[in-house]
Amino acid sequence: MADRRPAKPDRNEGSQNDPGLASSWAPVPRTFRDGNSSLPQPWEEIFGPLRRGLVDDLVLVGQCGQSIDARIATPSGHSHYINDEAGLIHLHRLRALVDAVVIGVGTAIADDPLLTVRRVAGPSPARVVIDSNGRLPSTARLLAADGIRRLVITAVGAAAALPAGVEVVPLPAPDGRLVPRAIIAALAARGFRRILIEGGADTVSRFLAARCLDRLHVLVAPIILGAGRSSLTLPPIERLDEAMRAPMRAHSLGGDVLLDCDLSAQRAPIGWAKIST
Repeated sequence: MADRRPAKPDRNEGSQNDPGLASSWAPVPRTFRDGNSSLPQPWEEIFGPLRRGLVDDLVLVGQCGQSIDARIATPSGHSHYINDEAGLIHLHRLRALVDAVVIGVGTAIADDPLLTVRRVAGPSPARVVIDSNGRLPSTARLLAADGIRRLVITAVGAAAALPAGVEVVPLPAPDGRLVPRAIIAALAARGFRRILIEGGADTVSRFLAARCLDRLHVLVAPIILGAGRSSLTLPPIERLDEAMRAPMRAHSLGGDVLLDCDLSAQRAPIGWAKIST
């Protein structure tokens, strides 16, 4: 769900009928990183689980915005905007809490997003594009020099003409595709510990299928499309006992519903493993 809307002031901060939400959010990014005290509600319940990983020293969260029937676009590809302003504000809150935000090159080309934090208080994360074949144009807005780290993850040997200051991360690409666990390991080696896999649908699906996510935030809008592209596409299964199951909490965000899915029980270790004492 790349965000191309002009930023609006924080006056309703999530449109949850509570004028105090904007002021209660302001200290959250700093408190979240300090880790010494609980976040003010409702932020502790929503974002508290992202502070520390249960599997290793990383926290990996994916997000997708969809209709009630799990569509992200009409059959013609029209998708702006399924989720309302509150859903987009939630996305900016996620960005303000992570070290890096990751998208695929298809989303970068189609939406040309900024990937900055504009709708809420907080720092913008490093911007990362997965681009195995060097398709990303040097004019992409997310590559603009603004003091924030910019990284492009590409296949070894792929040509990439990028602006000065953009970090290129070459990785092996078996079968022409970059491996999600290798991507995360490369980002962890560069100091990123909390990582948001923002989109598009194929990218989030690949990280989910590879068991590289601790949490999945699904924003469900009160709309039914009836047909169109699915929000998640995973390898088929034959039996329900093969399904990926996740404890889940629901939160009301304006007109949208946030489904916070806990995937930590099935997440593959990538960083420094937790050691029981």
